This record gives sequence, C-alpha cells and structure tokens, in this order.
Amino acid sequence: MTKNTQFILETLQENGMVTDAQVNEAWEKVAQSGGKLDVIDSLKELKYLDGNELLNVLAQQYGLEVVDLSSYVIDPDVIQTMTADIVRQYKVIPISRNENILTIATSDPSDLETVDALRYILKCDIETVVASKEQISSMMDHHYGNIEQNVESVLKGMETDADIELRAAGGEEAVEEDAPIIKLVSLIIVEAIKMKASDIHLEPMEKKYRVRYRIDGVLSEMESPPKYLQSNINSRLKIMARLDISEKRVPQDGRIQLKVEGKDIDLRVSTIPTTHGESIVMRILDRASIQLDIPKLGFFSDDHELINKIVALPDGIFLVTGPTGSGKSTSLYAFLNSINSPHRKIITVEDPVEYQLGGINQVQVMASIGMTFVAALRAMLRQAPNIVMVGEIRDIETAEIAVNAALTGHLVFSTLHTNDAPGAVTRLIDMGIKPFLVASSLRAVMAQRLVRRICKNCAVPYEPNEEELQIMGLDSDFVKNSKLMKGRGCAECKGKGYRGRMGIYEIFIVNTELQTLIYEKVPASVIRDAARKSGMRTLREDGIRKAAAGMTTLEEVLAGTIMDEE
Repeated sequence: MTKNTQFILETLQENGMVTDAQVNEAWEKVAQSGGKLDVIDSLKELKYLDGNELLNVLAQQYGLEVVDLSSYVIDPDVIQTMTADIVRQYKVIPISRNENILTIATSDPSDLETVDALRYILKCDIETVVASKEQISSMMDHHYGNIEQNVESVLKGMETDADIELRAAGGEEAVEEDAPIIKLVSLIIVEAIKMKASDIHLEPMEKKYRVRYRIDGVLSEMESPPKYLQSNINSRLKIMARLDISEKRVPQDGRIQLKVEGKDIDLRVSTIPTTHGESIVMRILDRASIQLDIPKLGFFSDDHELINKIVALPDGIFLVTGPTGSGKSTSLYAFLNSINSPHRKIITVEDPVEYQLGGINQVQVMASIGMTFVAALRAMLRQAPNIVMVGEIRDIETAEIAVNAALTGHLVFSTLHTNDAPGAVTRLIDMGIKPFLVASSLRAVMAQRLVRRICKNCAVPYEPNEEELQIMGLDSDFVKNSKLMKGRGCAECKGKGYRGRMGIYEIFIVNTELQTLIYEKVPASVIRDAARKSGMRTLREDGIRKAAAGMTTLEEVLAGTIMDEE
C-alpha cells in the first residue's frame, strides 16, 4: 500500500465515510482480483464509497477546486504542453495555462510527488484541480488518442513478411479475426521503437503479464496487457518470428523484419519457458540509427587518434571486450566503416549480421547447415581479404584461426567477454592459445562500457558531496577544475535527466615490454600494472574525465565501473 492510499483511507475513516469492516472487505476483494483492483476502487465497487463524495473530501483536505470535465473545452495549445507519454504516465490532464502557470486536473490530490516531477519536467509552475478518474481518462483518449487510434496512426503501412505470406496463402480471415491482438502486439513494438528502446521484455508473472522496455540501458515497466491475453500475444509474436507456436517447452530464436514509418527494423526474438509461461525478449535493431561516426560514440580526440593508429595496422588482432550490451558490435562497425575503401577487401563473419554495411562482405553463421564460425573463417581466408571481422571469439578453434590469420598478414577484429582490456590476454591463454602466439599476434585490446548522457535540454551545474568524492577517490580540486552537470528532468528526456548513451573506454596497446610479459605468462595483475605505466587509462578514469566535461554524471560512471575497480 502506497503512502497516498494510506492517507486517503485514513481521511475516509476520520470523516466517517467508511468503517474498518468495510475496508477489510475491500482488501479481500483486492486479493481476489489478483491486484487488478486497488482498495479505493474496491470500496467503490462494493458501493461503500461514492466517487464524487471522495473527490469532494480530498479536494477539501487540500483546499482545491473540484471541476467537471464532461463539458470542459481545453485549448489545443494547452494540450501541446504535455506529451501523451507524460499524460498517461502521471494520469493527469492539462486544462488551462496562464503565463507560466499550468493548471492540471488529477484524481489524486494527495500525490504531491507527481506535481513536483511535472514542475521539473515542464519547467513551469503547476496548479492543481480535482476531477474524477473516469473523466480524466476520457479526456486523455479524446485529446491524445486511445490505444486503437494510436495503433491506426502509427501502424499505417506497417506490415511484416509473415502477414504478407499469410494472405498469399489465403489466410485473410485469420488475420481479420485476430485483429485486436495484432494491433496490441504492433502497438507494443511501435511504442518501443518510438521511445528508442533497445529491447522489449514480455515476462509472465504469476498474476500479471509484465511488459518492460530497456531505454538507455535501464528497464522501465510499461502498462501491462491483461494476463489472459498472454498466450495470444506470445502466439502472434511467434508467428511473426516464424517460430513453432506449438512448442513451448524449449527455447527458440527467430527474427521479425518490418517497416515502421519508412524505416527498416529488425527484431531478434528469443523465447524461453518459465514457471508461468514463455518469456519473450525482442532486441530492436534499427539500421538507420547505428552510429558509425567514431567521435560520436564518446571518444575524446586522444583516444580517437589512438584508434586510428590501431585500425591502420597491416596485421594482428584488435579485440573489443565488455559484457553483453556494452556496444562492442557498434564500435567494431564504426571502426570497419572508417577504413572501408575500394582498395581494401573486408569480410565479416557474424551471428547474427546485425547491420548491413555497404562495400563489406558479411557472412551469416548458420550452424544448422554447418556454417559455423570456424567453417566460415576457413572459407573466408581463401577469399584473400585484407581485413577480417569475427563477431566473437567463443572457443579455441575460432581463436586459433584468428591468431593464424593475424600471423599471416591479416588485420583481425573481434570481440571477447572479459571485464577489462588486459584480461583479454589471460582469457586467450586460458582458452588454450600458446603465450608466444598471443604475444606475437595481439596488437591492442579495448574494453568498454556504456553510460547515459546527460540530457542537454535540462542540464544544470552540479556539485557532488564529500561522500561521492570519497567513493570515486576525488578531491575538492577536481570539482574546481570540472564542469560537473546533472539533468533535472524535462519533457525531452521524460523526466529522467538522461538522453542517449555513450562509451567509456580502456585501450591497451601491446608494446615490446608487454609482449615479453605475455610470453612469460605473468599474472593478469602484473600485465595491468605494466599497461597503466605505459599510459593505459582505466574505464573509471575515462568516465571521470567525461563527467568532468559535463557529458555524464559521476553516479553513472560509478555504476558502470564499480566491479572493474574492485
């Protein structure tokens, strides 16, 4: 129970509007509904509470006016002050504006946090009036469009390959019958794309079917569809991804290709059986959104210069390391794009091919027909490429071929899962590559993490407290010489204070001294210390200097590097 609900119940009981027995009965009804009802709605359904009386009591408590929105005409300019996302998130409606004061209608005047949040987001003073939840919902649908209208507007022209094939096979009636589910699934996908989410999570819980979007690396819960639609939604997505809808016992992987507002979108679909049904995750790959300009990935000029020297090498291995979702593939694509020219032959082998690059030969791994990383690598080396990109070094066979390619005059790009850059050395040796081969073939390793960028629209100067400085190992001189910023939250960043992400990097160059240490198979800590002495900047150090430049926050840097520093 939230503080707001508790306050409302206490107010109702103090005014003699409900009894303890009635409240207990309402809580029982909430439990029976599986959490679909809140206790206030339950009291209304039991006829123990009149909605209008409740509004009047709450308004009186806060000295606010109750308005009837049924015949209220709202100026279109006032509607424009708030986006549909904000209106639906905070469950309010703007009704009038006078200079810098915006008046909003809410059904819960005790929710002061919403008013404070909207002040920050909209950068204006907020005045509140009280209206019924039903009238506010009706106004939302009228001015911002209900779900069906949203679907119709954003999905105009959107069609998947599966739908086209279904109609070609005479399945028009099936599509017609399932129209509501098709629209709901399409809305979930399109809303995620509009909000620039990187993936969609559809998770079956015991009593709800949870929908979450990952936006700028952070999961945000969306409005959940009814639990009883879980099976229909899953079946629709599996049809779109050409998966077996009758198989619910084993994981499946598929792909959905569609066009939204003229843009080609790929969805990589993964299903896995869980206790309460199949969980589905869809990774969104927007070909138009991939960032191939190296400086825009978050490289400062000195690191950019270093990268240019590495990618200009005639041979050797250049590894990019980091956990899943840290942007490794995007960095590799940007590097390949920077050296892509008519006099170089570049071949990649990937699983999957995430983005198609013009002028580059890209090979898709298909293990089901024997086209594994190893088979593809062996074949592609007979094509006499100058540069080879291996999506990921996963095993000893792939690593051996990559090393042999590097030692026979090829420049090899690949990724590896390690926590830091020097850790790639020990990872390769642990896989079974001889230390002298690692020392001879490895040219450089770059570890990376993604941190959120401060929203430029609402960035304000920020001064950290002593505890924050102590955790990061910084002093007051750092603050004096820095331009630390923090996002207050606005409509553009939807109140989060961040918009977009960038990389922080740790670049490890294998020089003669480090080659000797690798050959001698010294511990990773010794290699790391030697790399630091040779000028390697750690992930945290790179993050701190980007926070000092006002690009991100110390909080983000700490969250992204705490395990590495430990």
